[in-house]
Amino acid sequence: MLLHYLDLSWRSFKRTPLVSFLMVLAIAIGIGVTMTSLSVYHMMSADPIPHKSSQLFSVQLQIMDDGHTWWTDDNLPMQLTYQDATNLYRANTEGKRLSMLRSGFSVYTDSDTVKPFSKSARMTTPEFFEMFQLEFLYGNKWSQQQEENAAPVVVISEELNERLFAGENSVGKIIYLDNESYEVIGVTKSWPLVVKYYDLNNGVFNEPESMFLPFSLVEAREFGNWGNTNGWKHEDVRSFKAKLQSEMVWVQFWVELNDAQQKQEYENFLMAYMEEQQKHGRFNRKELTYSLRDVNQWMQYNKVVSEDNKILVALSFMFLAVCLANILGLLLAKFLRRAPEVGVRRALGASKRQVFLQHLVEVAMLGCFGGLVGIVLAQLGLWGVRQSYDYYSAIATMDFTMLLSAPVIAITTCIVAGLYPAWLVCKTNPTIYLKSQ
Repeated sequence: MLLHYLDLSWRSFKRTPLVSFLMVLAIAIGIGVTMTSLSVYHMMSADPIPHKSSQLFSVQLQIMDDGHTWWTDDNLPMQLTYQDATNLYRANTEGKRLSMLRSGFSVYTDSDTVKPFSKSARMTTPEFFEMFQLEFLYGNKWSQQQEENAAPVVVISEELNERLFAGENSVGKIIYLDNESYEVIGVTKSWPLVVKYYDLNNGVFNEPESMFLPFSLVEAREFGNWGNTNGWKHEDVRSFKAKLQSEMVWVQFWVELNDAQQKQEYENFLMAYMEEQQKHGRFNRKELTYSLRDVNQWMQYNKVVSEDNKILVALSFMFLAVCLANILGLLLAKFLRRAPEVGVRRALGASKRQVFLQHLVEVAMLGCFGGLVGIVLAQLGLWGVRQSYDYYSAIATMDFTMLLSAPVIAITTCIVAGLYPAWLVCKTNPTIYLKSQ
């Protein structure tokens, strides 16, 4: 019976090609606009590391004295001071943890074919690769001993390896960062991140860094940071050592806690740490406060998906509703025009249910065609977003879920729009049209 309904629907399209084309076009435009905004929203809000996002926590400490405030909603700095990050990393606690910050260098090799260029780098501890699950193409990360000794080693990305060494195994080779030489000990595979969730302070949609170096090099070689540095009080910081000992926040700190018990134990440790620091003249507050937020909570806290994005999605669905309202009028005109034909079918034994289902199949086919064309229009819209906003290049795309959602939304909304016209035509009284025939 379904095949018969599909055949009747196709015949109906061919009898009224102009009206059918206008309805398909209206649906396609509505779906194209909706899926463009919905795809961007979907990629922004998707869990970037779903199998362990609930185990990775960003650490925040309320370091300010009473009477001082921060610009965040909960009055907590988004990063840590260097001394707090170092103390927390060296503490004997359960679970992996890491300190990191963003930096950068001028990169070149001994080869005359590669001109020097500037690249961002991540100064971090060796736990970074396992915690955030970077896979290696060649080599491996540096050891804990190399971290403690501030060894001049570097892990580079697959893209940088391609640029410097034509994709060959570069482990053991030397590259120069600014005026210092570093040994390549590993090459990571491409990391297709949509949202740079591990560092939302320095470009939410920026590409991951191309180089990774031991965090201990920051102090050993007095490396500056390419990220945000903020303070809450006036300090006489005239040397790099003074910056390390200051109350300025510029280091990100993450921990991996596998269950609720580990999280509770770490929370107890953070409170004990702050109380201990208070005895040394820091954290002069009546109420000590900290925060542990997992990946998704951290993204919400940093408003990765802004209210503007949500409003844009709502407006696109409203535009789709306007398109469907126009389709509703065309469906009413088309279906009621064929009332004599329906009257004859009813007289020959077709039930109201059969007539109703036949017309629903027709509007579903209409939605399917409109959804497929809408995907093409959405791809054009996403291409325009990528051309207009470079930092949206990773999120202005449709994944498999969105590709499936487009025809589903189109078919569902068309069926909803076609319910009233189909119900109206199935109530046709066959006797009226038999007399006229």
